[in-house]
Amino acid sequence: MQVLLSKPELARFIDKEVKAGHFPSPEAAIEAAVEQMMLDRTVDDLNDETADAINRADEQIKRGEGIDFKQFAAEMRKKFAVS
Repeated sequence: MQVLLSKPELARFIDKEVKAGHFPSPEAAIEAAVEQMMLDRTVDDLNDETADAINRADEQIKRGEGIDFKQFAAEMRKKFAVS
């Protein structure tokens, strides 16, 4: 696939980013931009309930209510152990 940018300022920006060493090539810069667009859409796809749950969890962590992963894993292994 070849991409032709119709806005010269976009081409200049990409060239500047490559020259600054942020990307190895113009293609890599465009790929990174498209990947970011894909990630942004994924975040936008969250429903209100899921976003609220994430926000509640963040607040719990800030209050120090989280537990260490190893402790959590041990509790889950114990809870769901097959007898």
